Amino acid sequence: MKGKLTLSKKNKILTGVCGGFGEYFGIDPTIIRIAVVLMILIFNIYAIIIYILCWAIIPNEK
Repeated sequence: MKGKLTLSKKNKILTGVCGGFGEYFGIDPTIIRIAVVLMILIFNIYAIIIYILCWAIIPNEK
């Protein structure tokens, strides 16, 4: 794990949330993206709200 969770600028497709989590935990961001899509399919609007909250709360990478 890295020291601080930030939105990724290198592994960014939409907002950088999945890339940031991938960099923080040291795993491929594609795995995080697949997990997010599955969560959206299973939990519907709640997963989308959590994703938007993460985007709003997690700071940008410097």
